Amino acid sequence: MAADSDPESEVFEITDFTTASEWERFVSKVEEVLNDWKLIGQTSRKPPEKGEYTTGVWEEKGDEVSFADFKFSVRHHYLVQETCEKEELEDSGEESLPVCMQDLLSTNNDFPPVAHCLVRWYGLREFVVITPAANDAIISESKCNLLLSSISIALGNTGCQVPLFVQIHQKWRKLYVGECQGPGVRTDFEMVHLRKVPNQYTHLSGLLDIFKAKIGCPLTSLPPVNISIRFTYILQDWQQYFWPQQPPDIDALVGGEVGGLEFGKLPFGACEDPISELHLATTWPCLTEGIIVDNDVYSDLDPLQAPQWSVRVRKADNPQCLLGDFVSEFFKLCRRKESTDELLGRSAFDDNGKETADISQALSKLTEPAPVPIHKLSVTSMVHSAKKKIRKHRGADESPLSNDVLNAILFFLFPDAKLLDGSEAKQSTFAGNISSQPESEDYNLYSQLKSAPPDSLTYKLALCLCMVNFYHGGMRGVAHLWQEFVLEMRYRWENNVLVPGLAGGPPDLKCCLLHQKLQMLNCCIERKKARDYGKKGIGADSSSDPSSSARDPGETEKTKYEVGKSWDSWSDSEDEFFECHSDTEELRESGQEVVRKTSAKDDSKETAMLKPEGRLYQSGNLKLLSTGEPLYVPVTQEPAPMTEDLLEEQSEVLAKLGTSAEGAHLRARMQSACLLSDMESFKAANPGCGLEDFVRWYSPRDYVEEEVVDEKGNAAMKGELSARMKIPNNMWVEAWETARATPARRQRRLFDDTKEAEKVLHYLAVQKPADLTRHLLPSVIHAALLKLKEEESDEEIPSVKRTIKQIISHASKVLRFPGPDDKKLEDIIGQILNAEANIARARSLKAKFGTDRCDNPEEKEDLEKFVSCLLEQPEVPIIGAGRGHAGTIIHKMFVNAQRAATMAPVEEEPKRPGSSDDRRLSGSDFPAPAGREVILCTSVPRPAPYSKVLPQRMYSVLTKDDFRLAGAFSSDTSFF
Repeated sequence: MAADSDPESEVFEITDFTTASEWERFVSKVEEVLNDWKLIGQTSRKPPEKGEYTTGVWEEKGDEVSFADFKFSVRHHYLVQETCEKEELEDSGEESLPVCMQDLLSTNNDFPPVAHCLVRWYGLREFVVITPAANDAIISESKCNLLLSSISIALGNTGCQVPLFVQIHQKWRKLYVGECQGPGVRTDFEMVHLRKVPNQYTHLSGLLDIFKAKIGCPLTSLPPVNISIRFTYILQDWQQYFWPQQPPDIDALVGGEVGGLEFGKLPFGACEDPISELHLATTWPCLTEGIIVDNDVYSDLDPLQAPQWSVRVRKADNPQCLLGDFVSEFFKLCRRKESTDELLGRSAFDDNGKETADISQALSKLTEPAPVPIHKLSVTSMVHSAKKKIRKHRGADESPLSNDVLNAILFFLFPDAKLLDGSEAKQSTFAGNISSQPESEDYNLYSQLKSAPPDSLTYKLALCLCMVNFYHGGMRGVAHLWQEFVLEMRYRWENNVLVPGLAGGPPDLKCCLLHQKLQMLNCCIERKKARDYGKKGIGADSSSDPSSSARDPGETEKTKYEVGKSWDSWSDSEDEFFECHSDTEELRESGQEVVRKTSAKDDSKETAMLKPEGRLYQSGNLKLLSTGEPLYVPVTQEPAPMTEDLLEEQSEVLAKLGTSAEGAHLRARMQSACLLSDMESFKAANPGCGLEDFVRWYSPRDYVEEEVVDEKGNAAMKGELSARMKIPNNMWVEAWETARATPARRQRRLFDDTKEAEKVLHYLAVQKPADLTRHLLPSVIHAALLKLKEEESDEEIPSVKRTIKQIISHASKVLRFPGPDDKKLEDIIGQILNAEANIARARSLKAKFGTDRCDNPEEKEDLEKFVSCLLEQPEVPIIGAGRGHAGTIIHKMFVNAQRAATMAPVEEEPKRPGSSDDRRLSGSDFPAPAGREVILCTSVPRPAPYSKVLPQRMYSVLTKDDFRLAGAFSSDTSFF
């Protein structure tokens, strides 16, 4: 039994060798990627045009594969081209080479200025690269061979003719090995990278030797090798070509000889030369072996005799630019948390408790018998009054801003402060009504950016704060100037002096909120001035003519209106002004009036009906339906102006009422305050009127008239209210029944200018410098864009013009909504900095190439076009090479740099090269080449004499501490 059970207890194991290994899975995944990208089979394309690698469109695809737990990234790089037609594929036959082998011999795109390194080394237009993911590197030789075997099997299984590369060693070395397979042919891509250069490979003859040795052609007489050579020279020392940027005159900015208007200008330009190096590439294309000699003893490669010259400029990394720094430093204030009190000490607004008195005390001033006097505008009354409040809490020596700077800024912001006579006519001239606005695109840019008009007070304030932050005291200086500004606003409110630099009328919602607040303050000052004038006008009328009460009421009101209109000619929207009392007095007065009317209702009803009040003018031929009297348009109150935050607050209140019937009714009552006021004015101006009369004037569409025929057959017009007016208990009917016959001047104010002004002043006083910066940043960006457009117009740079349009489009989307993201604002400022740097680069190049000093118009035009191309293109060919006008100037630059290095006198005008002496001495005109590039190409049978003739290529680059050989060697796999 035990013997029988032993075999059953053993485990029978079978090794399944058909299971795929990790290596086989890796090869399969690579094949799958190649199939997904449709890189299978033979493709035929047209030979690339000259320069197409630079001007064409390169695209890239990506995927990931893994070998066990080692991940690789697979990238497909290719030049977008149209494939050939099927007929061309058939004509080419089976013997055509893969596209990549044809590219090895192409000379149309040698030394492309911007391309992948494999494109520059091998001239390929399509290839696939497998690189280790993350920071891993393949260093061991066994792993490299395993990967090469893998890609060779994948290419053979799929029939892919696109070259496949694997990156090995550290990524900074850019070492690639690869393979390309075709029908009966194969190309191996190999590479050598050394730190120290062997002496025999520093010249052309040594490179030819290694190329021929590597080919190992069995033929006794090799075909000639095609050669392309490029030497690159670097100019770093510009010598007499100094950077033309002038530093800003700090003393002039304080308001010295130049004056305060300097505060409205932004600085511009780079503080250092934004062009650091000039790279001259001299090229000898399509040479044949034996034509030139270049060995360790002698060289025919004279840069002045090179048939092709091309230039590129290296731009300085992050050059310091004045405008960009100006805006960036101002933007940094947005992240600060300090308040004005923390920066300057005790609040300057607490002037012994007077400035923070209760609003009711401010409202009580309206009931005082004497009107508020309008003091004369002068430097001592307007500027000195603001500063004396500060001095109580802070000594003059402790102020961040000196008196000279502060006075210059205040005079720039408030030019009306220079008026010493203080006449009312001149006050209105400087009241800042900028209604005559130019309709230019640059001027109206503020509506897109939600900033402020360029000639407004808000715009000037933004520039002044930006300048104070940069030159005069930083954040403390900003807080100091803002305190002075708020005190000036309070002074103007208390003394009925309009704020200059603001358009008349209600707040412009296209502008920033701070600008709207200042416009609201001006509206309050206008209403207050009109009220004070109305008090004086009524007092004068009653004292000079005791019988004035016996005059025609309509005529009296009309005359009063016209006098007010002529005096207040600065604002067409403020046609009527009323003597409105404080809320408590109005309620008390209206209550007494109701008692009076109730007690005398019976015996004086007819008398009251004969005394209309508040008539403006007769409304055409309209008659009252009940009495037949003419219908008069009443003097009404203007609706209350509102800023966007008040509108939002009102919308939130109305939305919170809900959708119930009670909420809807309450919402309608809140929105009908202006309607009720107009009804009361209409009743006072038209005694005996009805709702139909009011609707005929106020909303004619709601009074429907139709022609009817009476009993006698006569046609007559009969009218009635519209259907919506007949709805029981609608708001119009309810408001009409509630309205009393009260002229506008005795109604409660729809717009409480005192309350709103105090709210605006409080809003301004509590703004932190960071809040202020966010309010004014759109205006600063607006000013920066206008400065860019102004400077660009002088240089006419197409790329900068396109950039400015893109910045405006981007900024209009970001700044249109409140609370823009800081990251997006940084992007906008970065774009402004780049545009400024590009303009500075254009000026630097124009100064170096002397475009302004060129007398020949044609040469000047060519130079300007050349400089413009240097800014927009990675590399620019020089017409005429070293003998052209631009080439002569560049030669002169190198000559002067070389002579300065050897302490020789600088030559002003070098001779044009041409004589034998010039050619012999020109070698010393240039320094040693910073880079030597050589491309060797040929077609030979390999590996046997009877093998197919295939392309061979080797690229060599030699720099100061780097040597690289990149070879592509093809062989016949059918006949070897």
